[in-house]
Amino acid sequence: MSTRISRRGVMQLAGAAALAPSLSWAASARRSWPIEEGPDTPKICLNSGDGAMPPPMGEQAEGRAPQGAGRGMGGANQEVSWRRIRQLGVNYIIGIGLGPHPWEAEKIRAVMDRVKQAGLNFYGTLISFSNNITYGRPGRDADIELLIKSIQAAGQAGLPLVEYNFYANRVMEGYFEELGRAGIGHTGFDYERPVQEGGKTVPVKDLPPRPEVGAWKAEDMWKNLTYVLKAIVPVAEKAGVRLALHPNDPPAPLSRGSEQIMGTLAGWKRLITIVDSPANGITFDCGVTREMGEDPVEVCRYFASRDRINHVHFRNVIVMKPYERYKEVSIDEGQVDMFGVMLELVRHKYNRTIFPEHPRALDYDRERPGFRPQYPGGGGYAGYAFTVAYTRAMMQAALASV
Repeated sequence: MSTRISRRGVMQLAGAAALAPSLSWAASARRSWPIEEGPDTPKICLNSGDGAMPPPMGEQAEGRAPQGAGRGMGGANQEVSWRRIRQLGVNYIIGIGLGPHPWEAEKIRAVMDRVKQAGLNFYGTLISFSNNITYGRPGRDADIELLIKSIQAAGQAGLPLVEYNFYANRVMEGYFEELGRAGIGHTGFDYERPVQEGGKTVPVKDLPPRPEVGAWKAEDMWKNLTYVLKAIVPVAEKAGVRLALHPNDPPAPLSRGSEQIMGTLAGWKRLITIVDSPANGITFDCGVTREMGEDPVEVCRYFASRDRINHVHFRNVIVMKPYERYKEVSIDEGQVDMFGVMLELVRHKYNRTIFPEHPRALDYDRERPGFRPQYPGGGGYAGYAFTVAYTRAMMQAALASV
C-alpha cells in the first residue's frame, strides 16, 4: 500500500490542523443545551391575564372569573392565568394595572412579591397619559407631576419598564377578520374599508375627527410629546426605568383627520433624538415595521445598535400596500424574517422583554365557552402557546448561532 501523500493532501492536512484550535474554541464557546433565559439573553413575556384567555371547559360553571379577568390583580382566576403562563416556560409578565397616578412604590412591591410567589417576574406595565398631556391642555403640568411620581415609584420598586402610547385617535375601524390556513383567524386592515358613520357609508380614511379631539398636525403633536419627554425622561433615567413608546398601529397616514407621529420610520428616529437617553426608547414592533414597508431586520439593527429598544413586540404580517392594506398572520407565515430579527437582537446583546403578541384565532380557542377575541381574528391561550413556542425556538437558535 502506498504511503505517498500528494502536495494537495499535505496542504489539506495543514489547513485542518490550523483550523482545529479555532473549531475547538468555537465548540467550547457555544451555550450548552437546554439554552435558557439569563441575564444576558432576551426574556419572553406575556400579559398577566393571557393565561386566562379563554377559560377551559367548566370554569364559568364553577363560578370563576370570565375570560379576560386577571389583567390586573383582581379576579379569582389570576393565579390560574399565571400557572398556565408558567407552563409555557414564560418567566416574565407585563401589563398589570397599577391604578391611577401617582403610583406608590410599596404597592408596586406588593404586586411584584405576589407575582414572584407564582414563579414569575413582573417586568413592566403601560402608563397612561392624560388628555391634558397628549393635547397640551391646561392642567398638563400638574398631570406631568403625577407621572413623575409614578415613574419614581416604579424605579424605587425595581420595575424596569414603563410603556406608553402617544397619538390622536386610533383608526381601529379599519380592522376586520380574514381566514387563513384551515380557517385560522387573521386580522386584516384596509384604509379603504367602508364603514358606517353618521348614517352614511364612508371609507376609513375619510372618517371625520371626533369633536372632543379634533384634527391634529404632526408638528403640534411633536411639540406636546417633546414637552412631556423633557420633563420625564431625566427622571426615568435617574430612577433606572426605561420608557418605551409604542408605534402607531395601524400606521395609517391619517386617523380621523389627525397625522400620526409614530407611523413612520422617520418618526421613530426622531423620537430618540428628543432626549438622548437609553430611558427614551421604543417598543420595537417588527409587525408594524413591515406594515410601513420597512425592513424589520435593518430597522432592528438601527435601534438595537443605539440601545434604544426597550421592549419588543414579535409578530408577523403580509402587506399588500404599505400603511394601508395588510393582514396580521400566523407568526410563521408572514413576510417578516423573524429569525433575522431575533438574531439582530441577540447580536446586539438585547436582554429585555420580547412579547409574542396578537395570537391568531384557532378553533380550539373559539370552541371554549365565553371566548371573545380582543380584536377581529385574534385568538387566546392556545394561540399564545404556539407563538411562545415559536419565539423560544427562534431565540434558542439565535443564541446558539452567535
